[in-house]
Amino acid sequence: MRSSDSVAQEALALPARERAALVLHLAESLDEDYDADTESAWANEVAERLGAVARGEANTCDAAQALADARAHVARCRG
Repeated sequence: MRSSDSVAQEALALPARERAALVLHLAESLDEDYDADTESAWANEVAERLGAVARGEANTCDAAQALADARAHVARCRG
């Protein structure tokens, strides 16, 4: 069996995009609760939301407004 050092040296020679994909694979292997179907569904949801923004179909606001809305919601929930 090869040592982790030799595998790491080989991995570091990969292009950045391939190293990033490898990192994801390794991280997923450590996550006992990883669910590929859920990850795929979230990726599709993100793509759809980004598409809606790009098409001008999404209601958007800046970060300051989003934080103000969130704080108001929390205040209402606390009573």
